Amino acid sequence: MRIDFGLNLEQTQKLIMTPELRQAITVLQLSSLELVEYVEQQVLENPMLEVKDHDQERGEEIAAPQEDVDIDSNNPKKELDLDWEEYFQDRSDLGLSPIRGQREISEQPGYEQFVSQAPTLIEHLTFQLSLSRASKELKQIVQYLIGNIDSRGYLGIDLEDANEQLGVGTPRLEEALKVLQGFDPPGVGARNLQECLRIQLDFLKIDNQLVKVLIDEYLPDLASGRLAKIAVKLNVSPLEVQEAADILKKLEPKPGRNLTQHDELRYITPDVVVERVEGQYIILVNDVAIPRLSINNTYRTVLSKNSSADQNTKQFVEEKLNAAAWLIRSIEQRRLTLYKVANCLVDLQREFLEHGVKGLKPLNLKKVADIVGVHESTVSRATSNKYIQTPQGVFEMKYFFSTGLSDTSGSQVSSESLKKILQEIIQEEDTSAPLSDQKIAEMFGQRGIKISRRTVTKYRDELGIPATTRRKRY
Repeated sequence: MRIDFGLNLEQTQKLIMTPELRQAITVLQLSSLELVEYVEQQVLENPMLEVKDHDQERGEEIAAPQEDVDIDSNNPKKELDLDWEEYFQDRSDLGLSPIRGQREISEQPGYEQFVSQAPTLIEHLTFQLSLSRASKELKQIVQYLIGNIDSRGYLGIDLEDANEQLGVGTPRLEEALKVLQGFDPPGVGARNLQECLRIQLDFLKIDNQLVKVLIDEYLPDLASGRLAKIAVKLNVSPLEVQEAADILKKLEPKPGRNLTQHDELRYITPDVVVERVEGQYIILVNDVAIPRLSINNTYRTVLSKNSSADQNTKQFVEEKLNAAAWLIRSIEQRRLTLYKVANCLVDLQREFLEHGVKGLKPLNLKKVADIVGVHESTVSRATSNKYIQTPQGVFEMKYFFSTGLSDTSGSQVSSESLKKILQEIIQEEDTSAPLSDQKIAEMFGQRGIKISRRTVTKYRDELGIPATTRRKRY
């Protein structure tokens, strides 16, 4: 076999992702809170960036891009070529200052608007233990048991295993467990579901033998809705079983979940706010928390013509200045893109804003992208992990993009709208003879919406609505 070396000349087209373009993509897909962290990190890394103070005069106008740039286009923007000496002499910047006439939020929230961290289950039980009149030795055993309570409020260790580690004897452990089970919330410290429900019955002073029998022997049948079967076995009426089951529904099977854990708190800051003012919808991009950036003019002497700095220093400063200017432009471009996408959503989903979920229309990324004039992936990034506050509540922006079905008139009906209608149908049904999924599908057909039984079952499961047999009331 003969191996030769040669030179070939060929022409190809490639999309080069410059660092500036990658940064613009990153900035676009960040939420408001994430963007705040990103900007703070960039300020630490780039000495040319500085954050404007709230009391600093901000009379300059926004240096907005001349035209919308689709960050997914095949023609990425060229590197900035700015005359920095002229820039500093002009004493202007590319910072984001409020638009004239736009309201400003100058008042900072007071400390009274913040709530303290709620205690965890372990802290709540430990506090009650400190108020207990039990002996010091018994408190130590109870504290050990508290340390073995899981997030549901159940005891996660057998008394036999605890005795092997503590060596205090089973009777002493049972005494400590009784102290623990007397704490709030009722049912805490139980070793299984039956014991948890029993403790709550004693706490509420409910003396119903049928309820106790159901707890001890028929919880699986109750969960499956087999009330008639239980009634036959216990020789009582289905109505009595149903009344006893209603008592059980008032009890808490997981007493520990009502106490907040440290990692369960989640606050949502809407990225876009839509308000109705005199019949018109006003769109506000919520960028108040984002630091206002400007370019530090301390380095003007480095880039001046009479500067004595070496070429490497000038090149470093100019690269950092270009990066700072591009970041500020990327943030402004993000704001404009987010505004245009939100404005498009408001126009297309006006019936939702007026009438709620039932007015939600099916929508896809391509339709919004065509209206805004950008790529579909740009719309996807602009709506990813972002929330919009509307007169109907706070929703994830992806919520407005949903599939749907066609009705007899040829118009599209959103899946979220169908779920809302399904909820209303089930709420109005006769509980003594609940509707089957097939019957519900037929009722949709009477409203001009063709939907299969399987789709009804799917939507019902997604809404957490039980099946027909479990919805029946005697």
